Amino acid sequence: MVVNIRTESQGETDNLLRQFLGDLPQPGGPGRESQERPTVASGTGFIIDKDGYIITNNHVVEGATKIEVSFLDDDELYEARIVGRDRLTDSALIELTERPSYPLPEASFGDSTQMEAGDWVMAIGNPFGLGHTVTVGVVSAVGRPFVQVRGRSQNVIQTDAAINPGNSGGPLLNLRGEVIGINTAIVSDRPGNLGIGFAVPINTVRALLPQLRTGRVTRGVIGVELYGLTNEDYSDYGLSERMGALVSRISPGGPASRSSLQLEDVIVSFNGERVDDIESLQEKVVATQPGTVVEFGVYRDGEPTSLTITIGELDLEDEGRLADVGVEDLNTGFGMTLQDLDADAARELRLPRGTTGAVVTNADPGGAAQAGGIRPGDVITAVNRTVVSSAAEAIRELNEVEAGRTAFLRVARPDGERLLRLRKE
Repeated sequence: MVVNIRTESQGETDNLLRQFLGDLPQPGGPGRESQERPTVASGTGFIIDKDGYIITNNHVVEGATKIEVSFLDDDELYEARIVGRDRLTDSALIELTERPSYPLPEASFGDSTQMEAGDWVMAIGNPFGLGHTVTVGVVSAVGRPFVQVRGRSQNVIQTDAAINPGNSGGPLLNLRGEVIGINTAIVSDRPGNLGIGFAVPINTVRALLPQLRTGRVTRGVIGVELYGLTNEDYSDYGLSERMGALVSRISPGGPASRSSLQLEDVIVSFNGERVDDIESLQEKVVATQPGTVVEFGVYRDGEPTSLTITIGELDLEDEGRLADVGVEDLNTGFGMTLQDLDADAARELRLPRGTTGAVVTNADPGGAAQAGGIRPGDVITAVNRTVVSSAAEAIRELNEVEAGRTAFLRVARPDGERLLRLRKE
């Protein structure tokens, strides 16, 4: 049921080490290729039903102008077409448009949630064009976050079973020969295996199959940026235990901006289901059909309340652009110069009329404030939920924060307000 995949595409092959493809030699020898000659690459896939549907990686077939499939003990090449792709899980469904005369064997699926570190696994693939190569190893870890799309991560299975260029899209199997993952990436300082490979859990992809068959995958989004609460600050928000996700920014024009959600709200439930942390909330949101009205339980100013948000549709391309200017992990300290915000500065910074606070004129290079996401031109309007209207008031409140403790700063920017978290040294 494991197949070799050969693709042709125009332009340069994406050569990112962790999104690896096995380039095949071009005809004519070194230096003979022309820019018009298509790029040829190899990957792996596996058959999921007798009608000729095959699962592989998105990065194996993305941009391909021609896809050909070959089988074990069969030198013929059979053409295939893309049915559906998903960047977030790096998965794709292709269909044979030409089929062999013999019956197609089907993959058996296992339960990837049952895999644990130390479990034996086997990978089958097409490394360096060596089709149907078998390697064995163990599960090194489960639930590793791996960034497939900038700004969002996907939990993957880590294994030391040898995975090399060309293994992309092949199955990771348990001892019963059941597929429990799709081999998708490696971490290495060279174009080969160092014993750190990643596979997307098969349960994740199976849940997407109905959408992949339609050719389009849709996911939910609410348009917020979030912080997890630490052991130090959950009680400051009225919670009796560490849970929930703290709203640090509401995207202008996003679904949440059309609701009553506010900065510093702590989201603790989603349609009655507990929200443990950021990942818990994200999983629930992306799995929800766009257009669904969802009730959110939040803590605001230490008191529980509820509100509704109509889930929007996640645009992964837009998500990547937002991530380029988004916040980083802000668990750091202070180090900045402030001055009063006057009317001229407010106009120059394109801030809403009536905005008051302290404008950041300098953030020490490599210092705590800069590492925390503060940048010159930011206007601090509140410190730890205390509104400040001048540099003196902001400095007074910041001085109240004990060393090693967290300060939450409301910051005004031309694209809207956001909440930044800094840790004082």
